[in-house]
Parts: sequence; C-alpha cells; structure tokens
Amino acid sequence: MATTGDDRTDTAGRKAPLERAERDLVALGILVAAIFLFVGTGSTVMTGIVRSWIYGVGSPDVLLTNALILNVALLLFGWRRYAELQREIAERRKAEETATRLAQTDALTGCLNRRSLDEAIARLVGEAAASGEAVAVMMIDLDKFKRSNDLLGHKAGDAVLVETARRIEGLIPARGVVARLGGDEFICAAIFAPGSENAIERLAVRINDGLAKPIICGGLRAEVTASIGVSLGFGSAGQTPVQVAQDLLHRADLAMYQAKRRGRNRFAWFEPSMESELRFRGELEAGIREGLKRGEFVPYYEKQIDLETGEITGFEMLARWISSRHGVVSPDVFIPVAEEIGLIAELSEALITLALEDAKAWDPGLTLSVNISPLQLRDPWFAQRLLKMLVAANFPPTRLEIEITETCLHENIAVVRSLITSLKNQGIRISLDDFGTGYSSLAQLRTLPFDRIKIDRSFVSSLARSADSASIVEAISSLGRGMALPITAEGVESAEVLSALRRFGQFKGQGYLYGQPASAEDVKRDLAARGLLIASAAPAGTPDSPAARSA
Repeated sequence: MATTGDDRTDTAGRKAPLERAERDLVALGILVAAIFLFVGTGSTVMTGIVRSWIYGVGSPDVLLTNALILNVALLLFGWRRYAELQREIAERRKAEETATRLAQTDALTGCLNRRSLDEAIARLVGEAAASGEAVAVMMIDLDKFKRSNDLLGHKAGDAVLVETARRIEGLIPARGVVARLGGDEFICAAIFAPGSENAIERLAVRINDGLAKPIICGGLRAEVTASIGVSLGFGSAGQTPVQVAQDLLHRADLAMYQAKRRGRNRFAWFEPSMESELRFRGELEAGIREGLKRGEFVPYYEKQIDLETGEITGFEMLARWISSRHGVVSPDVFIPVAEEIGLIAELSEALITLALEDAKAWDPGLTLSVNISPLQLRDPWFAQRLLKMLVAANFPPTRLEIEITETCLHENIAVVRSLITSLKNQGIRISLDDFGTGYSSLAQLRTLPFDRIKIDRSFVSSLARSADSASIVEAISSLGRGMALPITAEGVESAEVLSALRRFGQFKGQGYLYGQPASAEDVKRDLAARGLLIASAAPAGTPDSPAARSA
C-alpha cells in the first residue's frame, strides 16, 4: 500500500525517539557494567600497584591493569553520555514549555490568546464562586484601528497593539487576565466583590482614558480610542465554569457593539434587550441581502424648489426599502447596516441606475441629486463606475448632482479631492451636504471645487423660532454669496420658515411644505400634469401624452 508524506513523517517521528531511547538504555547498561567491573577489579589492581611501589614486592597483573584502564574509559564514556542525556532532557523540557507558552499566548503582545482564554476565565469563575465573588469581563475593541494602521504602516500598528496590551495590563487588578483575540480586539477579566459595579465602571473609564493617550512610534504619532463592553456574572449551579465564561464573553461582545453604536470611545454594560437587538440585526442583514436580489429597494424623490419663483428645479433621490417582512423601512435603519456589512456600494449603485432611468423621462431642465456614502468615496473606481452608469442610461452628466456630506471630508481629503475633480471633469456637479454640522474649514471650501452647499435641515426647520438658527443661516448665506456658491436649504416645512428664508437671499429649498417624498410613478404623474415630462414618457390620458394630443 502506498504511503503518504504524512505517514512517512509520522513513522519517522515515532522512530527517532525510539532509537534515542534504545541508545540511552545501552549507554546506561554500559555505565552500570563499568561500575561493577571497576568495583570488582579496582581493589585488586590498586593493591598490587601499592605493594609494588612501596614494598617492591611482586608486580601488578597486566591483564587486570588493562581491564581497569578500559573500565575507567567506559566510566568516562558512560558519565559523558549521562550528562548529555540530562542536557537533552532539559532542552526538551524547555522546548515543550516554549511550545506550550506559544500555544497559549499571543506572539505579538504576550497576552493570552483565544485558545487559552475560556480556560483562564473559567478558572476565575471557579475561584469567584468559591469565595462568593463575581467576575467582570470587558471586551475592548480599538476604534478605527484599520484606518490608522493603513496610514501609519503595519510596524506602527504592531507597536500600537503592544502598547495597548501593556496599558491594559497595567490597569487591571492583580487577579485579572488579559487576552488578545486577534486583530484589534482585547479581553480583560477580573474578580470583584459583590456590589462593585461602580469600581468596574471606574476601571472601564481608566482604560478608555489610558488607551486614548497618543502613542509615539518611530516619530509617528498614533491616536486610537476604544469601545468597551462590560458583563458581570456569578457562578451558576446549572452551568459549568466554562459555560459561564462563554456567556460572559458573548454578553461583553454584545455590549461592546452597543458602545460603538453610541459613538465609540466609551463603555456600555450588557443589557438583556441586546439579545433581541442582535436577533433583529441578524434578520435585518439577511433581509437586506435578500431585498437586493428581489429588487425591494426603490428610489423615492423629494422636490427641489426655486424659492424665488416657486418652480420645480429638480429632485433629490432618497432610498426606500419596501420589505416583504418588515414593511417600509426607513433609510436611517438600513443604510448604516448596509455600510457595516459592505453592501452599501451595491445598494447605492442599484438605486442610482433606477433613478437615472426615471429621470430620463423628466423635462431636461430638471436635475437629479444623489447622496453618496462616505464608504463609496474611499473607492478609487467609483467615478469610473458612475460614468459607466451614465453612459448606459444615456443620461447627461450635467443633469446629475452628487451630494457629499461634510463629515466625508475628514475620511481622506486627498482621495475626496481626486474623486471630485474626476467627476467635475465629466460635467457632474458636486454639492456639499449637511453644511454646518461637520468641521469644514474655509480652506476646504476654497480648494475643493464644490458647485453648491446645502444647509442642514436642523437649522432651517427651527429658523422661525430660534435666533441661533437664524444667525447660522444668515452666516452661511453670506458665505455662499461671497464664494459664489448657490445654496439649497433643506427642511422647509412651513410658510413661516419659507418667509424667514427669503429674507436672507435666493435659495433652492426642499421640505415637506412642498410635499412628501414620492415614488417614481407619483412623480411621473405630477410632472405630466405640470407639463414637465417628455412627451414620449407622458402617461396615457395626460395633456402631453400622444393619445391626448391625437384626441
């Protein structure tokens, strides 16, 4: 029968120790035999030698003397082999200890690894149960570590992880353990007395503050924060320590994601409701994937109005999910999830494709505005794919306006500038959305070739009742006039807001005062009634339809 490479390795691996053991037994037998021979012949030979040297009587037996010399040589050989055997055993024991340590610890940071973590926490649970105490587990995840790692390099990233582990180890109690799960996730666990929730929270705050301090590596400055999930547990009669440890890890993980959703750089306690939230999140993720296949995501459109004339100038496309399971789902719910699971680009491009087909039927003077996710701006090929969609739809680039939120400017300004320039060169207009809520500087507005700025709805909707909002809108309108940038005001929801806006200059506006966002069919009917639909696209029975004209 043929022997595989693994079989040969296994056979050789078994044979080598066996051969060494046989050689060791032979050496030990020789040593024992040599000792007996030395005892048996040594006294006789040495007596003869002494008598010959001192009294001059007789002479040593040559044969016995040679045997003694040979015996001494055998003793030396046996002793040397015994010493080598002891060194080999010591080296083997050291190698086994090293292998065990490497199997149980993280090679980079020296912390425990995932393999040994359950056992370590289970041991803490057992100790705590015996003394009537509790075990607190903290899941620590570094915020935006990947971006920092990409910008500074992997060497600096490794230095950040090592320093992070060192800082955590310096903060946890003496009976605590620290582990690295891989990537930028760490776990720490410690025993606390009952009623120590405040002490646990203070520890979490110290970890947050400690990890937020800058780390200097090779002249590079790295700044990271951490999101921490905390769970607390006691030994349970119905569970083994290992099961309790696994439950604590699972709960701390859920709490950590809640800390991230609340804004990062903070900690959150596990709450039972998080279990149901996790199940809903899983259903939502599966629903998004299935919804994309079924075409459940559709564009809705919100009117954009010239406040001076009251005429429609275009529409902003808004995403809607008509889910077969969840009904109509708000984009505030599914957009962040789609971004996190890496489907936002596919979702956005599917909606843009539909919107371009819808907008082809509108009057050529009407524009289409589309929001772009910050994640899409990181894609260097996004501009090329967008141009490909325009060509496929035979849609004029000059009628398309891309809206970029103000916070996108801080993701990677060089990539954003390159993307904006590429789109502008094709005739696409670029709008800075949600202006006033982020951290844009005048330098960025001056150097980036924006065509329009949009005032965030939070300022516009409260314009009639808030002096602060009025001051902000007035300042933005002055800025727009000074930089020759047209302005769109979102959130025009009442006649009072409209009247207040008109005092500050000429704007485009959009909001519920002009109607709720509508489906493609509703928009088509409305435009047909206003005579703003291409004749070939007008529904039958409308004044611009071929049937109506022939009648």
